[in-house]
Parts: sequence; structure tokens; C-alpha cells
Amino acid sequence: MTDETPTPEDETPREEEQAADGAAPEAEATPEADAEEPTAAAEEPTAAAEEPTADEPAASPAAEVEGDEDDEDETPRVKPAIPGADLEVDIVEEGADPLADRDAEAEALAAAEAAAEEEAQQPIASVAIDLGADARYRATGKRKTAVARVILKPGTGVYEINGKTLVEYFPRPTLQRNISQPLEAVGFEERMDVIARMHGGGVSAQAGALRHGISRALLEADPNLRGELKKRGFLTRDARAKERKKAGLKKARKRPQFSKR
Repeated sequence: MTDETPTPEDETPREEEQAADGAAPEAEATPEADAEEPTAAAEEPTAAAEEPTADEPAASPAAEVEGDEDDEDETPRVKPAIPGADLEVDIVEEGADPLADRDAEAEALAAAEAAAEEEAQQPIASVAIDLGADARYRATGKRKTAVARVILKPGTGVYEINGKTLVEYFPRPTLQRNISQPLEAVGFEERMDVIARMHGGGVSAQAGALRHGISRALLEADPNLRGELKKRGFLTRDARAKERKKAGLKKARKRPQFSKR
């Protein structure tokens, strides 16, 4: 058997290895410390930047207090007024009619309308129409599809419409009244005869066309009547007409009944 006692030469390398192993952590810790040192150095300029320089004086606490006081000195918010506070109290006394004012306004309006209608019924004062024996005043009136060619001449107030009198051609009193309105407005309902030829349209449309034709013939007799006749609506061409039928509908707007099944 051989003895394996360590020799001094064998112990020397082991001590060197242990010394190397013990020195390694110290060497590893050194770079970390070096890395931390620049960080602290980088923070130092920031702190230095925050410090006021000699050229720029630092803001004093008194200035900060003055700024706060300026903000507090603003005009205080005004409390909004109560809605309806500016309205007057409307109190109705006992026994009084609260609708008396309304009734008075309605009566005044009705009186004004009645006065306007009465004024419209009054004959026009300034009329200068030549009623010579040969005087003939012609015009054409229209309403819907009806056309009336009218001739006014001096006479006794006789109407000849397609060879018939006014009562025979227009039996309805309302239409007779509408036709005679223009001559009554100028006060010549018994001093002029009317001769008219009519075609197209129905009874109501022909009555409107005849009234329009008589009004335009009066304008030919005296152009100064335009203002009064227009104000009373005699010269306005009534453009209302029946609306045309549409495809798929029964009439202009009436649709067929909808059936779900």
C-alpha cells in the first residue's frame, strides 16, 4: 500500500484556487458599484437645475400669496333670479269676469270686419265710364276650364248669356250674386247690359269666369278702377283647379283599399 499524504507542493495549488474563488465575488461587486456611481452623478445636475441661479431670483412666498389673493378677488357668482319673479300678479277680483278683455277684443275684431265688408259693398265713388250709344267694352274671363267672352254696353242691366237670361242660365241665387258684384261695386248694375258667350267647365266655374270677364271689361272702360277692383278681389284670376288623377290611384290622392290577405 502506498501512502497518499499530501505534499507541500500539492497544497499550494489548492490554496491558490480558494484564494481565487474568494477574490472573484469582490471583483464582481466592483462593476456594480461603478454603475451606481454615474446614476448618482446624473441626479446631481437635476437638483442643481432646480436651484435658482444668481441671474433669476427665486419666487418668494409673498409673491405666491399675492397670486392666490388675485384669484380670490374675482367677482362673486351672482345668484340667478327666480323664474317668474318679474311677472305681475294677476288677481281677478270677486265678481269680475276674467274673460271680459277677450270678449272686448273679439267684438272689436268683428266690428272691424263688418266695417271692411260694408266698405266693400259701397259703390266706388270715382268712376268715369263713357256710356255713349256706340260704347262697347270687351274682355275675357277664365275659371278652371271655363271661358267667358264678355261685352259691356250701355243699357238697363240685362244679362244675355248664350241667348239666356241670368236667372235661366244660373238658377242658384249665390252664383247670381257673385256675378253681379263687379257692376254693383261701380254703381252701374242698372246702367249697363252684359252679353256673354261661354263654354267649358261647370256651372260654378262658368259663374267665376263670367265675374272675372265683367271685372276686366270694367277695367277696359276705366283704367283708374284697377286699385279698387283689385282690392276687392275682382281682378284676381282664380287658379284653383281639380288635381289630376295619378296612376295606381282611384283619384288624385285616393288609394285603393288595402287588404292584408
